[in-house]
Amino acid sequence: MSEKETEKDPAALKEKGNNLFKAGDMEGAICCYTKALKLTSSKSDSAVLHRNRSACYLKLEDYNKAESDASKALDTDPGDVKARFRRAQAFQKLDRLDQAFLDAQRCAQLEPKNKAFQDLLRQLGAQIQQKSIQLNSTDARVQQMFSILLDDASKDSDREKAAQNLVVLSRDEGGAEQIFRNDGVKLIQKLLQSKQEEVVLSALRTLVGLCTEHQSRTMAIVNELGMDQLCAVMGSGASTVSLAACHLLQVMFEALTEGMKREIRGKEEAILPEPSKELRSMLRHLLEMMPASNVSGPGRDSAINLLVKQVPRKSFKNPDNSLTLWVIDQGLRKILQVAGSIPELSDGPPLTDNTHMSCSVLLTKLYDDLKSDKERENFHKICEEYIQQHFSLSALDAKLRAIQTVSVLLQGPSDVGNRTLEMSGMMDAVISLCASKDVTHQQIAVEALIHAAGKAKRASFITANGVALLKDLYKTSENDRIRVRALVGLCKLGSAGGTDFSMKQFAEGSTGKLAKQCRKWLCNESLPPTSRRWSVEGLAYLTFDADVKEDLVEDKNALMAMFELAKSEDKTVLFAVGSTLVNCTNSYDVEKPDPQMVELAKYAKQHVPEEHPKDAPSYVEKRLVKLLDAGVVSALACMVKQESPALTEACKECIARVFLALVERQEDRGTVVAQGGGKALIPLATDNTDVGKVKAAQALAKIAITSNPEIAFPGERIYEVVRPLVSLLNLNCTLLQNFEALMALTNLAGISERLRQKIIKEKAVPKIEGYMFEEHDLVRAAATECMCNLVLSTEVQKLYLATGNDRLKLLVLYCGEDDERLRKAAAGTLAMLTSEQPELCKRIPGTTTHWLEIVQALLLCEISDLRHRGVVIVQNMIQADRDLTEKFMESEALEILTVLAKGGEGISDPVSKIAKTCLDKAVEYGLIRSREGTEGTEP
Repeated sequence: MSEKETEKDPAALKEKGNNLFKAGDMEGAICCYTKALKLTSSKSDSAVLHRNRSACYLKLEDYNKAESDASKALDTDPGDVKARFRRAQAFQKLDRLDQAFLDAQRCAQLEPKNKAFQDLLRQLGAQIQQKSIQLNSTDARVQQMFSILLDDASKDSDREKAAQNLVVLSRDEGGAEQIFRNDGVKLIQKLLQSKQEEVVLSALRTLVGLCTEHQSRTMAIVNELGMDQLCAVMGSGASTVSLAACHLLQVMFEALTEGMKREIRGKEEAILPEPSKELRSMLRHLLEMMPASNVSGPGRDSAINLLVKQVPRKSFKNPDNSLTLWVIDQGLRKILQVAGSIPELSDGPPLTDNTHMSCSVLLTKLYDDLKSDKERENFHKICEEYIQQHFSLSALDAKLRAIQTVSVLLQGPSDVGNRTLEMSGMMDAVISLCASKDVTHQQIAVEALIHAAGKAKRASFITANGVALLKDLYKTSENDRIRVRALVGLCKLGSAGGTDFSMKQFAEGSTGKLAKQCRKWLCNESLPPTSRRWSVEGLAYLTFDADVKEDLVEDKNALMAMFELAKSEDKTVLFAVGSTLVNCTNSYDVEKPDPQMVELAKYAKQHVPEEHPKDAPSYVEKRLVKLLDAGVVSALACMVKQESPALTEACKECIARVFLALVERQEDRGTVVAQGGGKALIPLATDNTDVGKVKAAQALAKIAITSNPEIAFPGERIYEVVRPLVSLLNLNCTLLQNFEALMALTNLAGISERLRQKIIKEKAVPKIEGYMFEEHDLVRAAATECMCNLVLSTEVQKLYLATGNDRLKLLVLYCGEDDERLRKAAAGTLAMLTSEQPELCKRIPGTTTHWLEIVQALLLCEISDLRHRGVVIVQNMIQADRDLTEKFMESEALEILTVLAKGGEGISDPVSKIAKTCLDKAVEYGLIRSREGTEGTEP
């Protein structure tokens, strides 16, 4: 049957799926069974296909899908013992032991002599008994903690300890269930009203344990506690409590949204109402918190952070952006109210230094999540109406709020910001307020001017009209808050040429003077943190100039001051620090112009970009060493930990770029790991821009190649490294990135079977096989080396055992290549496979007519490693089959083995011993006989 006919025939697809299953290709088998299910109309055939697909999901450890498919098979045929057994196995892995026991018991009744059924029944009985003992013990502990917490006579220290023990119990599913069933939520409600901060924190952390990945408990808790109380706790003055409440709400959101995505089965779960009502209620409360004057600054920031994480779509592949549209409709004006708040004016809600930046990020996320021009136009309209409403009032405070809102929009969705900036009278008001005698008014106007300077539509206007104004403010203002902001405006305009050495806006030396003043303010601890943050903003623009980079890295005090700011409470500095470091390390992307195009441009008298002499690799390397010496890694690691909307994806990309530059030199990688770089890179490789993910993954690869991965990524962290490395095995990545990922995966695959299983589960094997055909010698060899370590796993061995492919042939042919590294890798893989799977030995002669010449060439090779691999392959083949031994004995291999068995100069002891073993086996087969009194043999 042709391939096209197979694709239309459910029976043929089922057969193909069965063969793929036997070969260990679970993904391929699932694909075939799924196609067959779409084509078949027979209920009995569908049941068998669901049963088979369930077996695949069990192998892939996707137990929810395995249970679902097995249940569908049983819906059609309740007597299908295989489907019931598979469902029992899935239930066991999902810790639904009672249901697993009932299924296993039914299997044993249907086939009493089946050993597998009896074994599973015994296992489940023991597990249920163990769980019962554990639950009884847990129940006693829960009751003990409750009695201490409910007793008003208990000491404060005892209550704190009991509350902390409750947190530990809630992290175990048994403990969480006992707390919930024993009316624990009402007790926690009382604890939330405690005056002891530690008790309130423990109550919140206990709720996190109860809600984590449990939709039904989360819905019950949201309804019992009420969002009013949770938001009140989050809006309290204590930042630690506010963050803990924010984390709880984040966990609740995740439990509810994941529950909506997952297919729910089972009687208890099926009656649950749709959680979207609770979700909307939670979001409505968060939006109401925005302008509320009784909410603390940290509480408001937490609310914004939750909206940033929960409202926009995680992927644009999902067409449903209804949640974003609902938030814009219900809450955009409330968000703009916060964006336009000015702390110095008495009637606004409390803000932190991070609030305006967080608003910018939220507004950007909402705007970017819109799908059509109509939706975007509505967003523009709401923003313009809100700003016009305030700007048209005669009161100066109202106009200032309008300008502040424009400032926030310019930092966020700049298209919206530009349109509001072009509103009648807005730019004139900004310019005139820059000359105000009131420092607050002046500061708001200057900041708006600076944010406008970075936008293409306004930059030329401000360059022409704003430079003189900013220079005047910088020189004449007596307030450093204004001077530093004016300086940043000048820095921004002065960096318009980027890294192009020939495109400088200001006179020679002016940029250096501006940078010197920035460094001076940065080190001045008497200035408020916001003003010092602005000096970093200035350096972020000025460090496009290589002279400024050199001066900055030489100034260790300035570097350390910048790193301390990066670790501070002011999160708005993160992007400025990241940008400055990207510039200093030259880790931005630079496209090298085609030399011919450069000549043409010169001929046409067009501008040709020039690189600064101090941007040469030797200068960059020295700068990297100085940054490491100043403690850049610990600062970057601290930046990654920040739970703030200010840590945007663009900011994460900057950090990933810097890390990649820092691990470029092999000798620096140990320092990066020791200071927390390895740990910091893992989240950067999973939650980042596409470019940022690749940069972070490549940095992880470089570390895993030259450091011991078990030390660089201790404990469970090593398993988190696998996915980022596999993501580099992509055609969109460079060959260098492919090569480094393969090298790193080779090291990981050589550590343990669990790591090999993780690599297999991430679907890396087909990709690695693809790179074994790569034209580039190093990449091809690295892929083969990786396969050499992966074949230690039985699942990969089964791929080579499967018929109808050329996997084995490729290895045999590679053993005869000229490339030494490739030959070693292929021979090592073949030696391993023939040792673990003797059946493959008999197939080697069928791969190529030159197989014997290739093996003999390995035996004769002067490279000891290749000779050793060759003699192991021969030993495995001789031990596997007498006919193969006869072929060897009839060829030159006999003479070669005899020489190797004698040992001598250039022949290692292991090779000599294995050669003797081969000859002894041939004697045992009766193919040759041993010469009396000599070490030789004769036929």
